[in-house]
Amino acid sequence: MSTRQHVLKDILEGRIPDSSSYGGGDEPGEATGRSGGAPVLSRATATVMRTSMVTIASGETVLLAWELLERSGARHLPVVRPDGRCAGVLDRAEVAVVCAAPAVTLTRRYAGDLVRGRRCVVIHRDDPVRKALDVMDANDCDVLPVVGDDGRLSGLLSAADVVSALAGRPVRSVPGLGALPPCPFPVLPGLPPRRDGGRVSPVP
Repeated sequence: MSTRQHVLKDILEGRIPDSSSYGGGDEPGEATGRSGGAPVLSRATATVMRTSMVTIASGETVLLAWELLERSGARHLPVVRPDGRCAGVLDRAEVAVVCAAPAVTLTRRYAGDLVRGRRCVVIHRDDPVRKALDVMDANDCDVLPVVGDDGRLSGLLSAADVVSALAGRPVRSVPGLGALPPCPFPVLPGLPPRRDGGRVSPVP
């Protein structure tokens, strides 16, 4: 069993106590350190999920997917269809392996190709966090796309986000980015330049 699976089991079975009581701040998920907040596992997923993140359109290349992951420092990259629905989530390690192929072939491989044929498991933003963890455990994954009533991508929830919430930390955000953009497109403006050993990437 992986470390992630152990953590999920410990949370679901109560070995990691749900004693965090942050809440009541100006923003959902804001840590205030005050008592009286609802237990994390009972809260709506929307209060713990991340909305500040990068996404990639399914028709964009794998090379751009890697660039987005590098510049944002993110571990996961949701792939979004033109209708705003999530086609799947790419993992940094998965994209790194694909990018080991010759560059000429990568220009003909698209983000949507990597998630095609997969079952995209999602959670509704109003579902409790405990249900999200149950879904992660049942599907052997550590991240879930979060959707609204219209089925469009609303946010992203990872096991790490739940652990942060249990520790009373605020929802994480990508430096330079606000909330999820209203339509699916690769987010390049606003991301900081990629730095490699003190050198700044010339990518705008």
